[in-house]
Amino acid sequence: MGDMIQTDVGGIWVERRGEGPDVLLVAGLSDPAEAWQAQLDGLSDRYRVTAYDNRGTGRTPLPEGPMSVPGMAEDAAAVLRALEIPAAHVMGFSGGSCIAQELALGHPRLVRSLVLMSTFARTDAYFRAMTGFWHWMAERAPDERAMLEAFFLWIYTPRAHADGTVDRIVEETLAFPYPQSVEAFQRQLEPFRTHDTLDRLSEITAPTLVLAGELDIAAPQRLGREVAERIPGARFEVLPGEAHQPFQEVPDTFNARVDAFWREVRARELRVES
Repeated sequence: MGDMIQTDVGGIWVERRGEGPDVLLVAGLSDPAEAWQAQLDGLSDRYRVTAYDNRGTGRTPLPEGPMSVPGMAEDAAAVLRALEIPAAHVMGFSGGSCIAQELALGHPRLVRSLVLMSTFARTDAYFRAMTGFWHWMAERAPDERAMLEAFFLWIYTPRAHADGTVDRIVEETLAFPYPQSVEAFQRQLEPFRTHDTLDRLSEITAPTLVLAGELDIAAPQRLGREVAERIPGARFEVLPGEAHQPFQEVPDTFNARVDAFWREVRARELRVES
C-alpha cells in the first residue's frame, strides 16, 4: 500500500510491502516507486520492502531551489526515521545508487548493507555528454512518447526492444497518473551529472555488492568496477547480457541474487554476535 508520509524534511510518498528484515529501495532518475514493482512483489514474502518517490518524481513534490545528491540522501534517511526503521538493507540503482552511497557515508548506522546497481562514483566526459543530451532531449522531443522511446535506448537491452518489453513500459509510463514534468526531469538530472564520492568511498563500512550490466551503456561496468575497488571488501559482479535495469528485465534472477547477498550479510552478523 502507498501513502504520503510526513517526515522531518516534508511529505514523501512511500510504498511498503511484506514482513521481515527491512529493505529500502532507492530509485534513479525519473523513476517512481513503481519502478521496483517486481521487487515489491517478489521479495515481500521474506522482507519488509519500502520504496519511495524521490523529490520531483511521482507523488513527492519538487522542492524549491537546487537539488543535490546529499540532499536526496537526507530524504532517504528521513524516510527511515519516519518509519522507525533503525537500519535497512539499502539498494539503489543508477542515480539512486549515488543517493545510497551518500546515505551510507552520512548515516552509516542506518545502512545494514548496500546493493549498488548500475552505479558510478564520478562522472566522465562520455557520461556528461550523454546526460547533457538527455537534458535538452526532454525539452525538444516532439512528444512524451518520442522522449521515452529515445531515452529507453540507453536503459534496456536490445532484447527488450525486440520482444515488446520496452513497448509495454512506454505504454505504462504514458498511462501513469503522476507524470514527471520536463523541469523536474532536468532538475533531478543535474545533481547526478556532478555526483562525486570517489575519494570518500573508502569510508563506507557497510557490506557492499556492486552489480553492473554487461551491456549497460548508461553506466558502463568500468564505472561500477571503480566503485567496488574503492569500497573496502565490496564485491563486484557483472550480469551477463543485461543492461541498465535488470531488476525489471530479469527480476527473478535479480531478486535471487540480492536475497542471497542479504542472507550472507545475516550469516556474517550471526558469526560476529557469537
